Formats: sequence, structure tokens, C-alpha cells
Amino acid sequence: MTMLLSIAVAILAGLLMTRLLKPLKLPDVTAYLIAGVLIGPYCLGAFGIDGLGFASNESVKALSLISEIALGFIAFSIGNEFRLSDLKKTGKQAAVVGVFQALVATLFVDIALLLLHLIMPDKLSAAQAITLGAIATATAPAATLMVVRQYKAKGPLTSLLLPVVALDDAVGLIVFAVSFGIARTLSSGAIDFVSILVNPLVEIVASLLLGALAGWLLTQIEKLFHSNTNRLSMTIAFVFLTVALSMLEFNIGPVTVGFSSLLVCMMLGTVFCNLCPLSQDIMDKADRWTAPLFALFFVLSGAELALNVFTDIAIVGIGVVYILFRSLGKYFGAYTSARWTKCPPQVCKYLGITLLPQAGVALGMVITARQLGAEGDMIGNIVLFSVLIYELFGPMFTKWALTKAGDIQPMPEHIKNRRSNKLAEELDSKNK
Repeated sequence: MTMLLSIAVAILAGLLMTRLLKPLKLPDVTAYLIAGVLIGPYCLGAFGIDGLGFASNESVKALSLISEIALGFIAFSIGNEFRLSDLKKTGKQAAVVGVFQALVATLFVDIALLLLHLIMPDKLSAAQAITLGAIATATAPAATLMVVRQYKAKGPLTSLLLPVVALDDAVGLIVFAVSFGIARTLSSGAIDFVSILVNPLVEIVASLLLGALAGWLLTQIEKLFHSNTNRLSMTIAFVFLTVALSMLEFNIGPVTVGFSSLLVCMMLGTVFCNLCPLSQDIMDKADRWTAPLFALFFVLSGAELALNVFTDIAIVGIGVVYILFRSLGKYFGAYTSARWTKCPPQVCKYLGITLLPQAGVALGMVITARQLGAEGDMIGNIVLFSVLIYELFGPMFTKWALTKAGDIQPMPEHIKNRRSNKLAEELDSKNK
């Protein structure tokens, strides 16, 4: 009962917060995150009222399966943006920008934090600096996708943004695996080429193959059904299935075979949208089905944000440096590579700003980074601090950039008037 009550309160709090913050014209994502913070362990949850707030981090983590499923649907939706007809126009640009901006962000953070290490070696080790540089690659696809959907963004910037975000996370997995292998070598003195090079490559290849197989199988099975409702149910079941399968992990000799749920579900969506002629209709229906799931996901993400990181001055200082140089790396990396590939001026100018949000993938990397012991715990706190800042302000910057680029158009006056008139008529009829 307590868990169901917590889910209901979380969704209601998120939706009500969007109404409260509507005069500020903030994206819904930001409102959901703020609602999560307010009902989380550091605000309402501190009163210890089970069900009406999250009294501890453990009570939030008890709903982690919901977050896993939501990320699966988010990745599936982004995979649907990889239509071959669109990739013929933006595929080369997305590949170059996706790889280059991720590497530049890593380079900027590595240089800044290694210099900080030389200045204050007792506060930040070289292993921590290198690991944080790798984590800087990751961008949050969830926040970006939600802003695009809420404002129905459409244009050159949006067309390039979603594939870049998807590629960004694939690049991030490789960079993190290599960098973390080096960091672990610096900490322990033992070199392990399998964990540095082999395991991450196996994870990426295995994830893509599993997603492709699931996408092909989904397309074949959906041919047996003639109702879009049944096809939608089958699609939802397959996303659940791929999320479950991506949690598997096993060893073949010294090699660990694991899967990235983001890559698996992205490939599922990519294959499905290119093989199934009815995929667009099914995705439109799925978007409506997943709306409350995504709202709950972001409220839970807000509840997970650790406000106690502000009590450590060292973490705040290193976190500020990390945020500043990651942001500069993302912006200049995207700007430079977009100019190289002859993207429109508005894309060159604003693409980097839309790549600032950071959350799920970075936090997943933190779990691995905790293998460094006390050094890993500090990395976790620094990333939590940056995620708190990025998640609260990143969606607002994304909305601003898409608006300035012309991909978000203001609602026409005649539609506003029509909605206002309809609402007035409904109120009059109720009063009578």
C-alpha cells in the first residue's frame, strides 16, 4: 500500500508543480524534478510520513525498476529517430558531431581537473580527475526528449540533436571504460587490458545485436495482428522484455558479457521504425501511454538528488570546475564539429547548449566508479552535485536554445483564442 501511495503522490506532485510553475514558463521536466526534491528525503520526506513523501534514499531506490523501464521507453523513442530517410540527410553530421563533442568535453574536463590535482593533490587524485573527465561525455537523453515532445520542437536543430544524444552515450560508454581502466591502474598499479578495451567493446556489440534481433522479431510478430491496440500492447511488451534481458550479465573466460539497456532499446526502436510501416502510428499511441511513466521517472530523479552535497566545500568547488569545463567542452565541441560538417548557422550556435543535461547514464557510470573505494565515493558526490545543477537548469537552456533556433514556435493566437473560448464555454455550462 505504501508503495502505491508513494507512486500516486509522486505523479500528482509532479503534475501540480507544472501548474504552479506555469507562469514562469519552465519546461515540465524542471517542474517534475523540483516536485521530486520537495517530496524527497531532504524536504517533506524528512518528516518520516510514509507514503506522503520519500523518507529515505532507500524508499526511492525501491522504485528503481520504474526508472529502468522509463529509460527503456525513452531510449526506444530516441531509436525511432534513426529513420534511414532522415539519416541520409543528417547521418554524417550526427556521427561527426556526436563523437567530437563528447571527446572535447572529456578533454576539457581532464585538463582542468588534472591542473586542479597538481594544485591540491590532497583533495583530488589523478584517478578521480580522469574518471570525471570520462563521465563528462554523457548527456541525458530523457530531459532532452521530454522538452522536444512538450514543445513539439521541429527543425534542423531537433533533427540533428536526437541522433547526436544517442551516439553521445555510445561514445561515452567506450571513453568511460578506457578512462576508468587507466584510473584503476593508477590507483592499484595493476594493468587489466580486458576491462579497459575488451569488455566495453563486447558490451556495445552485444547490446546492438540484442536490440537488432528484438526489433526484427517484434516486426515479424506484429504482422500477426490487425489492430493497432494489439500492436501497441506487443510493442510495450517488447520494451519490457529488452529491458529485462539487458540486465543479464555472464562471463566467457576472462571476458564479462553485459548489456547497456539504453543501447539495446535504442537499437530496438531503430530496427522497428525502419522495418515496420506502421511504426509511426504505434509510436504516437505509445507517447500518450508513457506520459505518466515519464512524469514519475523525473519526480523520482528529483527525489534522488542529494542536497547534502552542498555541505562539503571541496565537492562544491570541484563540482563547479567540472560543470564549467564540461559545458565549455560540449559547446565548443558541438560548435566546431557542426561548422566542419556545414550545418546551418543556428544549429552551430545552439546545438552545444542543448547537450548540457546530464543524469541517468552519468549516474550509472558512478556505480562503476565506486569500485575505487573512498575515491569513488567522492566522484559520486561530485557527479551528484553536477546532476542536481544540470537537471534543474539544463531543460530550461534546452528550451531556450530550441526557441532561439526556431525549432519551437509560439502557439498561434487563433489557437490560443479557440482554447480560451472553449474553456469559457465549459465554465458557463457548469455554472448554469
